[in-house]
Amino acid sequence: MDAFNIAAILLTLAASFGYANYRWLKLPTTIGIMLISLVFSLALIAFGTVNTAVVDQARTILDAVDFDDTLLKIMLGYLLFAGALHVNLDDLKSQRKVIGILATIGVITSTLLTGGAMYFLLQAFGVQHSDGGSVPFIYCLLFGALVAPTDPVAVLGILKTAGAPKSLETKITGESLFNDGVGVVVFLFVLELAREQMAIGEVHLDFAKAAELFLFEVVGGVLLGLALGYLGYRMLKSIDQYQIEVLISLALVTGGYSLATALHTSGLLAMVVAGLMIGNQGRSFAMSDTTRDHLDKFWELADEILNALLFVLIGLEILVLEFNWTHIFIGLISIFLVLGARFVSVGVPVSIMRRSRPFSPRAVRILTWGGLRGGISVALALAIPPEAERTLFLTATYFIVVFSIAVQGLTLKCLIAKGAPVEKFDQA
Repeated sequence: MDAFNIAAILLTLAASFGYANYRWLKLPTTIGIMLISLVFSLALIAFGTVNTAVVDQARTILDAVDFDDTLLKIMLGYLLFAGALHVNLDDLKSQRKVIGILATIGVITSTLLTGGAMYFLLQAFGVQHSDGGSVPFIYCLLFGALVAPTDPVAVLGILKTAGAPKSLETKITGESLFNDGVGVVVFLFVLELAREQMAIGEVHLDFAKAAELFLFEVVGGVLLGLALGYLGYRMLKSIDQYQIEVLISLALVTGGYSLATALHTSGLLAMVVAGLMIGNQGRSFAMSDTTRDHLDKFWELADEILNALLFVLIGLEILVLEFNWTHIFIGLISIFLVLGARFVSVGVPVSIMRRSRPFSPRAVRILTWGGLRGGISVALALAIPPEAERTLFLTATYFIVVFSIAVQGLTLKCLIAKGAPVEKFDQA
């Protein structure tokens, strides 16, 4: 099936599920679309017991989509730019220390804790690698890396309706925008170690290589984003025609992400930084009211459409999973392993920072529960080599993502509402 027909099917499903959610379920759009997509997939699987051709055709379409490439190389750059476009840079600066620590040390801590817990969990279940031994620790660490970063797409979609106080929303949003770039770098480094394990049977840690990867991916991505944002700002300031200015912003993301890929830097971080510059400096000094209005409406619409497509795909991915009872039990337990690792990776830094700045008593709990996982984790799980227990880790990741979006996402607003008064949160 060609790309046009696949896009037609996905858009039709997204529109139909969005309509059904708005008319009857009335859930937040991203959650509603994903749940309806999930139920639709389960209905297809049930129908497949009578007519396997339908499920086989659905799986063929999903295989053609190539979820990890579609999200990481196409959709995510636009979604991150659209999200960063509406984040106030002054608010972000006021929380930069917290955001920076959670997006770096927090991601690494969560990776190590989740990977270690998964290693012991697989041993407890007697899961063996294809060579007859236990699953190597480095493969479990790979799983820890892919579920460590919170997903900005899921987080931003939920926070729009959660009613969180501004300072708390800034923390969660800022962390999710930056930690996915750091998380992908950590994942890529661990993936190289895993491939080394597969090739020669052992792992050699190369801290110089890790530092080089961090420098090129993270620092290079930020610098490229600054350059792209400044170029876009200068172009927007020199003209006053909203059609061309919207086109410039679109080209900035498309061309900029492609350039970042060619330069081997983080296109994700580049798009976040560029979006922050255009959304703040550009919005204040380079746009007329007409341009600002049209630019906002364009990217809000693009964000909604891409979000709808993404969460339809997440719901449909259950069609390509290979389930067995051991994988299901491990997937269910993994939900609590990831939440525990998130609690520690947030709680320890916040406890240390409490000595120099005030935090709400519920800050750790809300930051833990608000650390949603989404499409990025699924995409990274699909990028794991089959020899590194991809089937098992993909199943566990799917359980974590569905729980994160459906349960944590739906209850986050209630948790925030039970928190301390707004004036306390404003100091958090």
